[in-house]
Amino acid sequence: MNHEGKGLSALGLTMMALGTVVGGSFFLGSAIAIKASGPSVVMAYILGGGIVYFILFALSEMTVADPAPGSFRTFAQEAFGPGVGFVVGWVYWTGLILAMSSEATAVALFFRLWFPRISLPILGSIIIVAVTLLNLLGAKRLSKLESGLAAIKLLAIVGFIVLALGLISGAMPHTSSIGIGALNNEPLMPEGISGFAGSMLIVMFTYAGFEIIGLAASETADPHHIVPKAINYTVCTLVVLYTLSITVLLPLIPTNNLTEDVSPFVAALESNGIGWAADAINIVLVTAILSTMLAATFGLGRMMRSLAEEGCAPSFVKDNTDVPYKGIIFSGVAMLLGLSLSFFLPKKVYLFLLSSGGFSLLFTYLVILATHHVFRRRKGSPAKDHCQLRGFPYTSFIAICALIAIIVSMPLIPGQGSGLVAGLIFIAFYSVCYMISKHSKNK
Repeated sequence: MNHEGKGLSALGLTMMALGTVVGGSFFLGSAIAIKASGPSVVMAYILGGGIVYFILFALSEMTVADPAPGSFRTFAQEAFGPGVGFVVGWVYWTGLILAMSSEATAVALFFRLWFPRISLPILGSIIIVAVTLLNLLGAKRLSKLESGLAAIKLLAIVGFIVLALGLISGAMPHTSSIGIGALNNEPLMPEGISGFAGSMLIVMFTYAGFEIIGLAASETADPHHIVPKAINYTVCTLVVLYTLSITVLLPLIPTNNLTEDVSPFVAALESNGIGWAADAINIVLVTAILSTMLAATFGLGRMMRSLAEEGCAPSFVKDNTDVPYKGIIFSGVAMLLGLSLSFFLPKKVYLFLLSSGGFSLLFTYLVILATHHVFRRRKGSPAKDHCQLRGFPYTSFIAICALIAIIVSMPLIPGQGSGLVAGLIFIAFYSVCYMISKHSKNK
């Protein structure tokens, strides 16, 4: 298939990945991880970055060998059979749909401050429709828009780091040096190792979305060279910016003062009298969430097309156009249904469904690593000039053990236990769906 987006460059692919990753989960949700693990959260972000690095190189090694449109779903199907490909594709798609429906709700709440007369359901629906329509423009046009939005988010993080360093050193006008500030009275792990372990799901969720590099690889001109470059750019940028911004945030505000309702960056600046910057970050937060939704919908459309081409999705979703219009529209309608759940179902039921998003992604990453293990066993090490997971099989084993440990520790943080249960239910549900589908085809 000659895709319209064949012109995606390493920078364009990187900015699209950063556009997916750096969203509300970091600007807003990181408060939960910081509060749970205290100053040790810096180690959590470095550890999370290392895990992401291993997963991405395992994925890219397979992608460079075969830049299939379905990426990890297609590779899992080749390694373990159509049943696993079916389940991982649908679990990933469902987790992202619920997560993006939640992001739409969050953006609607912000827009409500500016448009108080418009109801939340209407605002959320307008946002989802706009994001869906923009995705219909195609990969090349979308990557240009994503590059601009991602640049705004990255500049905001850099701006925060500069302001925080100014407060810490006393270089800001009319302020005295804070020094280590709130860190004076902060234990390294306020809730012990359980708090640190429990925070890892949130940390991994702030990195979530990097797998779009695999989904978009088939729309690049030269995956062999572009994909490895995009991975290095993406991981290095994320780890440096995440760890630096969290490190300089910690002296500015006690971790006990953080809440999940307010961005920790906004709270830190407001507590030190820089309200104007806090207002600017709130605007950036809206941009960040919209950018995440745009890039995630790009991946959702490609995943749905891959499922449809294998006969694992309704036939009306299948198309042969350059842009997967039907898959994008189908995903947009699903997000609207997810949004309706947040307003019409009891809040606890919706939160129960939504919390499975984190598990869905961890499950997907486990499948990627297991698939790569089979890939190496069958095909050996790729050529030296291609992307390659260094230290295999030890690095692969470390990443698998780390992901299992994060999943097992989910119940240690209130609300995450329900996510584990919901995720397991999704796996069971789609396994049954596959068996029914297979049985009906064999008739």
